Amino acid sequence: MTSLFSSQVRSLVQILKMFNVPSRSQHVIPDHIKEIADEVSPKFFEMVSYFFHSAAAKIEENLIHSMLAQKGSKLTEKQAKARVTGIFALLQKCLYVGEFNFPIRRDDGRYEVIEGYRAQHSMHRLPAKGGIRYASDVDRDEVTALACLMTYKCSCVQVPFGGAKAGLKIDPTQYSLGELERITRRFALEMAKKGFIGPGIDVPAPDMGTSEREMSWIADTYSKTIGYKDINAHAVVTGKPINQGGINGRAQATGRGLFHGVDVFIKNSYWTDKVGLAEPGWKGKTFIVQGFGNVGFHAARYFVRAGAKCIGVIEVDGGIENPEGIDPMALFEHRKATGSIKGFEGSTDMEGDELFYKECDILVPAAKQLVITKSNAEKLNCKIVAEGANGPTTPAADTILQNRNILVVPDLFNNAGGVTVSFFEWLKDLNHVSFGRLTFKYEEDTSKLILQSVAESLKQHFGEDVPIHKSDELDAKLQCASEKDIVNSGLQFTMERAAMNIQEVAKKYELGLDLRSAAYISSVTKIVETYNDAGLAF
Repeated sequence: MTSLFSSQVRSLVQILKMFNVPSRSQHVIPDHIKEIADEVSPKFFEMVSYFFHSAAAKIEENLIHSMLAQKGSKLTEKQAKARVTGIFALLQKCLYVGEFNFPIRRDDGRYEVIEGYRAQHSMHRLPAKGGIRYASDVDRDEVTALACLMTYKCSCVQVPFGGAKAGLKIDPTQYSLGELERITRRFALEMAKKGFIGPGIDVPAPDMGTSEREMSWIADTYSKTIGYKDINAHAVVTGKPINQGGINGRAQATGRGLFHGVDVFIKNSYWTDKVGLAEPGWKGKTFIVQGFGNVGFHAARYFVRAGAKCIGVIEVDGGIENPEGIDPMALFEHRKATGSIKGFEGSTDMEGDELFYKECDILVPAAKQLVITKSNAEKLNCKIVAEGANGPTTPAADTILQNRNILVVPDLFNNAGGVTVSFFEWLKDLNHVSFGRLTFKYEEDTSKLILQSVAESLKQHFGEDVPIHKSDELDAKLQCASEKDIVNSGLQFTMERAAMNIQEVAKKYELGLDLRSAAYISSVTKIVETYNDAGLAF
């Protein structure tokens, strides 16, 4: 019986080969990565690698099929498989990782050696893109992991960049303004000398511990040194001040993008039914946000504006709770005045860990990586986890949350608003004109002519004047159209399109609530297609 079965299998494989149909996928998760699936605190880079390999194992066969079916393809099954395997191998490591050590003179005359990194994971699209963070715990593993994540993030939302990341191992609060400027300008010069930044090579952006101020210093340093002959020199970074080539809407882009990402799923009864929410939509939904920085603050604003209620906020020094609701703008002003979210009027001070497990509809981890792990995933008391931070959920925790019917809207999609608007800024710098400047007046006049045409048509039909009144919303669009309006609409379109694609992938591969795998599958598929179409690396 066994012999007959084996013979049948061999015959089936031969038939598949005759029709150039590959047999079952052979891609396997490497042994050293497999253990990550059960670890409490995996290394960040290995965690991202695990998610990549999990997606690759699901799509290898389909990718080979696609290559063989491509019009004009002369590949054999063996060649197509080798090509897919080769691209997978290329994506397992960063192409380039630069380590920088340079001296800096402190204000008191002491000298200090600053340690920094810039990693470029993939150059399948140019330039590479990724932020620069200043933090005392920055290391090579974190920077390379974030560079990998940037590759998949850009691909997921169809922003044509490769993935990169940089970090300086410093606590920015321990340096004076002058010291920070010297450190930033020196780091920019070191990266430029080694070819790690350039408008067409690698374009950094702000991240943890940096802002538009640091980006302005980097752009100025680059334009006055390596890039002094380059008319596009200021496109070397994004997230700059408006008067330095920045773009309206960049500061709140990641939080706004997070809102648009969740918005698609929370308004869809297919997903709300799966997680047990009473009804689709934002009205009456409660949420807790961990991290009240740039991402968490703006996400909370948009959630509340849509009708949700913020019942808790967690920061490094603790949290606050108010079941009746917290006004994000008022809390922002309170923290600005006092330096802490604690003591906010109408709220109760709490321990952050305790608040993290309070009952709510949506939990927004928007602070740091590895906060939802195997050891605490069972304690979460929410329906949706909307990831605002990079890598907040480990593979083991991800599995637990899926088994508990908790929907995780993954980081590589959900916090891609920042890089999306960075793309718009980069385009603006290359075009040397703000969005809409050449068309604002034309579009206003066109709209007025349309209304005039409607009025004339009504007069011809009824034989008398019929007044046409502009709504307040239309009048605002006509009078106050701005670069910010265009940027916000572009961001919303990008996030909604990516969300629709993720949903289609989830259904195609029968992934259930596993949106992370769907997002990785979407990303990796597009990267493989790019490499294959361009013949890169072969």
